[in-house]
Amino acid sequence: MPKNKKRNTPHRGGSGGGGGAGAVAATTAAAGGQHRNVQPFSDEDASIETMSHCSGFSDPSSFAEDGPEVLGEEGTQEDLEYKLKGFIDLTLDKSAKTRQAALEGIKNAMTSKMLYEFILERRMTITDSIERCLKKGKSEEQRAAASLACVLCIQLGPGIESEEILKTLGPILKKIICDGTANIQARQTCATCFGVCCFIATDDITSCNSTLESLENIFTKSYLKEKDTNGICSTPNMVLHISSLLAWTLLLTICPINEVKKKLEMHLRKLPSLLSCDDVNMRIAAGESLALLFELARGMDSDFFYEDMESLTQMLRALATDGNKHRAKVDKRKQRSVFRDVLRAVEDRDFPTETVKFGPERMYIDCWVKKHTYDTFKEVLGSGMQYHLQSNEFLRNVFELGPPVMLDAAALKTMKISRFERHLYNSAAFKARTKARSKCRDKRADVGEFF
Repeated sequence: MPKNKKRNTPHRGGSGGGGGAGAVAATTAAAGGQHRNVQPFSDEDASIETMSHCSGFSDPSSFAEDGPEVLGEEGTQEDLEYKLKGFIDLTLDKSAKTRQAALEGIKNAMTSKMLYEFILERRMTITDSIERCLKKGKSEEQRAAASLACVLCIQLGPGIESEEILKTLGPILKKIICDGTANIQARQTCATCFGVCCFIATDDITSCNSTLESLENIFTKSYLKEKDTNGICSTPNMVLHISSLLAWTLLLTICPINEVKKKLEMHLRKLPSLLSCDDVNMRIAAGESLALLFELARGMDSDFFYEDMESLTQMLRALATDGNKHRAKVDKRKQRSVFRDVLRAVEDRDFPTETVKFGPERMYIDCWVKKHTYDTFKEVLGSGMQYHLQSNEFLRNVFELGPPVMLDAAALKTMKISRFERHLYNSAAFKARTKARSKCRDKRADVGEFF
């Protein structure tokens, strides 16, 4: 077939990547807001004109690059919604790469902008797309779908909408987490998503207990058995166990006191065995979880007594001063820093206050519950965490920040620093440091010559 005829023939399959997928999104919305069922072109079919017209959203990462600044500098709310409609349509594409890119594009937009009204109108459509991708997709697509489900609940906050999302997706997430044949990274992401969605949406203690038990069944497999004396060896499933433990710990912070007491009795004696794990991330996750459990226990009973305190503090002190040569220097530094704080929490009931700056506001993290909650949502939202702390009412309620602070455009503009200005500032600072080091070296050389 001649080339000119071949180019005019529409393709039925999806394109091989996100670039071709993005080129189609502009054509999926017809005039008047109506959408046509248009199959995406392949990479060889996309003309230069079409690609240049749609490049703004052909790459899903374009939403995350500048965060909330994208709207103010590059477009309007209508432009963003137009792009999102294209991505929602592309979650039905035949190409797995196109569906994955579309899911990531929607997620990146939600992390960088509050889109409550837009999402509320299309909640069922987006949930159906996530459900389909979780059921029929492979590892990377499942991870993208689970991450989107997480951010979707964060956008909507607690309420009937998030509850319905959890009812629809919860059983599927649980099935993937427990499926030993599924990809381990997909299971890990689903465990985090399951915990966060339950944290947001669940008011029913029965449902919360069911989620806790599902996560317990995963991470307790890493507990040191009585016959084992050589510690816990790292396994490919360790990343899943870590995510399950952290999600379980997050949910424990919202459980009723009676339920927390039961969990403390079950796990407080066994959890220290995870400190002997070969994996540094598991040791850190176990240490931070222990500090949080001690904080909860002492919050319920100021005279709380742990029988094996001496043995535990010795283990924590050893990890806080670990100098094993067979471990990487970066891992040792990270571990020592964390376990110094954990040891202070367990021994002295102390917590080093941290300050988080976002816009004109400050948030003080002064306890392990707050720190763990902040770390979890930061992992989910990434670079969008600061924006959501400013604008998301749900997160502001979680961290007791009050209503969002309203700033006019002039105030926002004075607070922003352009990339060019940041580059100039960093360059000047680098030159100043280099000059200071050179002077210091010259002085040492002079002293050496004198002696």
